[in-house]
Amino acid sequence: MILMGKFLSLLMVTIAVVSATTDDHRVTIVREPEHTSSVKWTGGSFEWPCTATKNMFKNGGRYISKNVIATRAVISKDDAIVALPRFKSGVPATLAKVSLNEKGCEANLVPYPCWSVQEEGTCSALQNAVDLYLDPQNILWVLDTGVVNTLEEPVRKCPPKVVALNVNTGKLVKTVELTGLTSPTSRLQYVVSDYSPDGRVFIYVSDAATRAILVYDVTSGRGYRVVLPQAIAAGCTRRDVLYLGLLRRSDGSTCLVFTYLSGSRLFSIRTEHLRNGSANGRVHDLGQKQRKMVILGTDNGSALFFRYEGEPDVYRWDASTSFDSRNFQLVYTSQECSLATHVIADYKRNRMRVLESNFPDYMQGTVGCGANQALTVM
Repeated sequence: MILMGKFLSLLMVTIAVVSATTDDHRVTIVREPEHTSSVKWTGGSFEWPCTATKNMFKNGGRYISKNVIATRAVISKDDAIVALPRFKSGVPATLAKVSLNEKGCEANLVPYPCWSVQEEGTCSALQNAVDLYLDPQNILWVLDTGVVNTLEEPVRKCPPKVVALNVNTGKLVKTVELTGLTSPTSRLQYVVSDYSPDGRVFIYVSDAATRAILVYDVTSGRGYRVVLPQAIAAGCTRRDVLYLGLLRRSDGSTCLVFTYLSGSRLFSIRTEHLRNGSANGRVHDLGQKQRKMVILGTDNGSALFFRYEGEPDVYRWDASTSFDSRNFQLVYTSQECSLATHVIADYKRNRMRVLESNFPDYMQGTVGCGANQALTVM
């Protein structure tokens, strides 16, 4: 493990340019269908060290291609790094990269940063990567719940954590243990990171089961839970989803937008209040949702992307305007049988990309050889 001092040194080298970088760390969508392209694959087609290793994993039930599905992604230069949650058994790697320059009909998954980091039961390795976030300084934050086979018979292999990787080097720079901030009933679902005006690094994690946002000051090594008002969970089910999205305002300040899938309204809170440890009187009600809304991502500026549950249309809302359907712009429609699970920025190409799949079929176990997945330019 790299010591905290090294981590801070890495961050302080670039901290002076954070505000300039984050101002430009966003994408302007230009809808030009003739330029659209996709990287596609079915199930989990991995790049193995050798045939013997592949056979060993298959014969031992540790590799079942149809059980592999990518649900979240980030783009780094010519690669997409994808989260492959261990919803079911047989997922040999829970974090992998895919080349955006793939020329074949099936893209290969390459375990990221390497095979040894994917070992189930080894708590220094990744157990179940359910979300990831690439910050403006090219630090990748990976949320690992520590629980595998969540759609079959859930097994806790290790404590929950957030792992920070430098995507320029592939090196581990920090592991944040979350045990002290969680309970046995916690359901950790989304992670984002942010920098305070004085250069401190914070991560925010949604805990749907306890109606809370976990806040961790990486710079000082201190974390706490911010319990949200009961009003945000009105009408929600016990197994609901608590979505997070980080938005950047024109003045450089940031806020978190959040909502439960079954919740009737969308909310926000300025990150400065989260950093101060209190949400009392600080949560802002943005307005009524038309129906169940799935938050898909942001452009790292003021734009939020979302779709409605079970529907293929992806909308863009600029948070500098009121939360009103008249301000929702239709920007993408998924192919038949596919739904978007993440919208992410592709900075090299100055475009947004959509990660989509036939996720409902996967959940129902009706994907045949595996889920059809694609990273498509919006």
